[in-house]
Amino acid sequence: MKKIYILLVTVSLFSLTSCDDFLDLQPISEETSANGYNTASQIEAALTGSYESFQSAEYYVWDNINYSDVRADNAYAGGDNPELFAVDKLLITPTSSRLYKNWSNLYNAISKANLVLLKVDGVNDVNFTEERRKQIKGEALFLRSYHYFSLVKLWGGVPLVTKYSTSADPASVKIPRNTVDEVYAKIIEDLELAATFLPDTYGDNAAVNKARATSGAAHALLAKVYAQKPNPDYQKVLDNIIALEKSTAHYTLINYNNLFSGSDYNNAESIIEVQYTGANEGNYGPQLLLPPSVSGDSWRKFVTPSKNLIAAFDEQSDNVRKNASIKYESAPWVDEYWGNATGSVIPFAYKWKSASGFASTNRQYLLRYGDLVLLKAEAYNELNDIGSAATEVNRIRERVILPKLTAAQTSSKEVMRQTILKERRLELFQEGHRWDDLARFNLLVTTMNSLIETDLRNGNQINYNMTTAKILLPIPQQELDRNPALVPNPL
Repeated sequence: MKKIYILLVTVSLFSLTSCDDFLDLQPISEETSANGYNTASQIEAALTGSYESFQSAEYYVWDNINYSDVRADNAYAGGDNPELFAVDKLLITPTSSRLYKNWSNLYNAISKANLVLLKVDGVNDVNFTEERRKQIKGEALFLRSYHYFSLVKLWGGVPLVTKYSTSADPASVKIPRNTVDEVYAKIIEDLELAATFLPDTYGDNAAVNKARATSGAAHALLAKVYAQKPNPDYQKVLDNIIALEKSTAHYTLINYNNLFSGSDYNNAESIIEVQYTGANEGNYGPQLLLPPSVSGDSWRKFVTPSKNLIAAFDEQSDNVRKNASIKYESAPWVDEYWGNATGSVIPFAYKWKSASGFASTNRQYLLRYGDLVLLKAEAYNELNDIGSAATEVNRIRERVILPKLTAAQTSSKEVMRQTILKERRLELFQEGHRWDDLARFNLLVTTMNSLIETDLRNGNQINYNMTTAKILLPIPQQELDRNPALVPNPL
């Protein structure tokens, strides 16, 4: 089969008017309209444009961290953005501009995938094989599913748009919300089909295999979907992780420090990752988080690790993951949680290691095997096999030089559930999983309302006033105004 090397493209960041205010990225090519796509090169360009959303959509750059780690108990907002302070304090309103931007970015990404699915069967090119046609369908189905999984976790039931359209007919945009169950059913349907279309690898080049959807990526995402849906199917979770582990891609755990060194890209633990290459194809997220000694500037940084998170690392004496994830440094500003004075030493989120002036090569993993190993432990535990669950957790612990789980940590199904959640917290900080993990076990209300966090400026304890209504984000007001068929989420 002809190897097709895809470079996920973004354009330069420009017109920076504040530390987190960026102009939207432009389309990657003129072939992103619905007018062409008769040749192999044109459909490949459309597919590349679909992957590009992982780089240009602010949700995937760093808002997935804000709406998971910051909204939960892992981090404070930091920075200077009132809308992120609202995320931290669970005071998000429908008029938040971030909500509308994230909603729009995700639906734009879905539209790109829909365009590929619409056009791929019409390609009639001697250089275009039927094998490649099926692969492209599988890749587009995976991408659409990934974005719908993001949407359903954030907002619950959302409109299912599965056909590309440029119609100006108002009826085409007045689409009601599907139910949560319907959205999950469509994600599962698409991913199961994608898994049959996609290869284990596209050859020997890791830069290709980790940039694109594979059968392993489809099985990994299916496992996460089956676990997260309202009525989890843990046998399906287990089945899909076992299928992932049988892949000829040979996913395996690697040295934890190498995962976040900033130089070991497309490694054996990576299932799929965003392919930032720096310069005008760089990641602006690290500049927003990294401390002055790394970022080269002195304005207040975002996603400050919480006291509760640091205590969780210290409780386990988990120095390997703590040191790989967090860097302490004197801050030239006043931090209201870590020291109410300029120059206090505070922790910084540090899984990204290089800022490079808003053009870092540092990446987020869209899916990585370590997450799936702990999800496998969760599946075993929910299927009443505590021993196998402990074996999987111990694989994760041993690589960061922690002792095997004790009898007390594995004494019952409920205790083991808490043990796994603690392990996931330490393993996956700054990777956008914490809110979903707590939601999966209905622990968001009790966790957030039991937090003891004090604002050192006034000595007052923070009251998060967490309710079940706050588990989902508000539907953006601009979208409610545009589409009267939408029903808002309760506030």
